[in-house]
Formats: sequence, structure tokens, C-alpha cells
Amino acid sequence: MKTPLTLTLLAALFVTSPAAAQYSARRSGTRVELEDSANQIVVSIEPGAGNKTQSMTVKGRNVLAAQGIPFMAPWANRLDEQAFYANGRKYPFNMELGNIRGAHPIHGFLGTASQWEVVEAKSDASSAWVTSRLEFFRQPVWVAQFPFAHTIEITHRLQNGALEIAATLHNLSADPMPVAIGFHPYFTLGDAPRDDWRIAIGARTEWLLSADKLPTGETRPIEQRFADPRAAKLGEHDLDHVFGDLTRDQAGRSVMSVTGKREKLEVVYGPNYRASVVYAPKGREFICFEPMAGITNALNLAQRGVYKELQYVQPGQTWRESFWIRPAGF
Repeated sequence: MKTPLTLTLLAALFVTSPAAAQYSARRSGTRVELEDSANQIVVSIEPGAGNKTQSMTVKGRNVLAAQGIPFMAPWANRLDEQAFYANGRKYPFNMELGNIRGAHPIHGFLGTASQWEVVEAKSDASSAWVTSRLEFFRQPVWVAQFPFAHTIEITHRLQNGALEIAATLHNLSADPMPVAIGFHPYFTLGDAPRDDWRIAIGARTEWLLSADKLPTGETRPIEQRFADPRAAKLGEHDLDHVFGDLTRDQAGRSVMSVTGKREKLEVVYGPNYRASVVYAPKGREFICFEPMAGITNALNLAQRGVYKELQYVQPGQTWRESFWIRPAGF
């Protein structure tokens, strides 16, 4: 028979049980899952598979297509030759190593890296998060292709009904390190077909592309309807576009969005994401808003004086930036 003291202790245990908390972080096999129970959001991350965000369910509906959110590094999207430039030097790739392929190497070579280590996976009263770390400098075949010793940390954080993905690069090299990373989120909505989605792009400039999807150096003003979420219907577009000169709020953040009948996703870029690729091919039920530290082929276009916004992180210093995914209407 339970005594009044026992019942009191059981009641106290129930009230303080982690299951009753709004936020939680837990391991599920090789994955880490973050949950915000109040907003009914669950995010699944796979550290051992490129630290990719595998899914983000909002009230039971996954807002990520099957490809999830891959991380692109040491560069995002295409290069125009089998080499890159930094600090006035040319660094040819060793194609025999097998981790870089094609005449226009794309998305770096860390997309499926298994060497990520979970630093911590925790929750408190205000958020749930997981931080994973990749020690790039320890892998000879990586350093052979991108000879800048550095570490990468990525933190996924659920807070206030939004997912923040924060990237930190620490340069351990003696030379300044160029920053050309990016993310490639694949978003989808469930309450309307792709062609009925409406999009808004927070940018002023579009970079014109060659047939190989490389910026030519020419730009033009963005179509005005892209700035109005009521005007740009995705069915009218077959997108694989590069945008720059992002429009910013007072905090330096830029917003891209896709809206169905009621469902809406906003993707908010921090100030150090200087460009966006928007990829939404006809006949595919997804749209990608890709936060990028620089435009496609930024490393090589900067060497030629065509691109002026290539970022560097100085020796011993750190580059940081976040982007956020904010769902509404679910």
C-alpha cells in the first residue's frame, strides 16, 4: 500500500519527468532526434551520414523531401574547372583520389562523411539541440584537395517553433581560408500541388547562367513578382537560379518563403549567407532555398575579379552563421 509520502514523491517525479518537458533530445539508433512537443515538431539528424538533416515533421507532416538537408563543403554547387583559387594561388584537384569527379566538380566532398562526432545532444526549458563536429584536418585525402586545416561544427536547435542550423568554421591554417560552404534543403508542402505553391525570394539581383549552370558574370534585377508571395506561382517557373544582393531586415536577415493553401515555410538567412540558389525543377514536388556563403563558382570568379563578396576567415579565427526554418499554417 502506497503511503501519502510515496504518492507525493511519485507525483513530484511525474511533474519533473523529461517526458513532460516541451523540449527533448534523444538518440534513436544512429540518429539524433530533437522534439518541440508544444509545437509538434520533430527533427531527425544523421551525424554519421554527412550530418544531414533527414526529416522535419510538423504536426506529423514531413516538410523535407526525401533528400533532406545536405551540407555542401568545402564549396557549394559547381566550379568551372577541376581546381579552385584562394589567396591568389591555384589549387588543382587530384582527380585520382576519387573523392572529386566531373569537369565541373559540384557540392564539395563531405556530403556523406561518416567522421562527424556528436559533441552534445541536450535540451532545457528553452530549446533542444545537437552539436556535431568534423575535424577536417585529420583526413589526408580531404586536405590534399582543400589544403586548409580547419574544423566544422554544426548545431541543430529547435526553439520557439523554428529550426536553427548554425555552422561554425575554425581556421587552423597559417593562411586565410576562403568560405564557400552552403546547405541544400529540399522543402515540400502537403496541402497543395507543387504548381500551386507561391514563392517569395528576398533578393534584388539574379546572376545569369551559362548552359552549364555557371554564372557568366552578368547580372540583372530580379523579377518583381518574386518579391511578392502572392504573385509568383511556382507552376509558371522551372527554377535553377542564383540570386545575390539579398534583401535584409534590421538584423541583416533575408527571408525566402513557399506557401500552399495554408501551409507555409520561411527560410531565414543570416548576414554571412550572401547568396541563394533556388532550385525547383518542373515535375518535382520540392523547392530548394539554398543558403550559400557565396554564389556558385565564387572561389574562381573572385580570382578573376568578377565576384567581390568572397569571404575569408583569418588564421586562428572563426566564421559563424545560421539559417532558420519557420513553419506556419500546419
